[in-house]
Amino acid sequence: MKERNTLSKMATSCTLGSMFKSAFQTFLFFSILMLAGCSTTTDPKLAIQQVMDQQAIAWNNKSLEGFMEPYWHSDSLRFMGKSGVTKGWQATLTRYQKNYTPEKMGSLHFSDLHFDILSQDAAWVDGQWSLSYPDTTVSGRFSLLWKFINGQWQIVADHSS
Repeated sequence: MKERNTLSKMATSCTLGSMFKSAFQTFLFFSILMLAGCSTTTDPKLAIQQVMDQQAIAWNNKSLEGFMEPYWHSDSLRFMGKSGVTKGWQATLTRYQKNYTPEKMGSLHFSDLHFDILSQDAAWVDGQWSLSYPDTTVSGRFSLLWKFINGQWQIVADHSS
């Protein structure tokens, strides 16, 4: 009888111990997920930098659609360049497609970045862009107005020269 009680207590303690261990592991897993998710959304500078890095990768892979993805998909998007103002996402993509065929795209690099976080959902970024080709490099300046829309940082105005 004494052996039976001891075995019963051991079985119960193993089950409870396993349950607590499993609950703790689940808690830890979800805590890490929450922290990882928060780190990219609470630091606007880091989040925007990551988006711009992805833009450069898309450009260098000759994907204008990928490069344009973080631009606000709206008719209210504004792009200002040497040829004037272009309004709207589709019109801006069409402008890029007209001016940058795959062989004219070169390798894009952003530098001299300055971030001015205006609020939790708005930021101003300016800097230099450069396109490297086998024989030359061309460069210019840009300024971007970013807004946090629908859970993503999006460019709502771009002035590039």
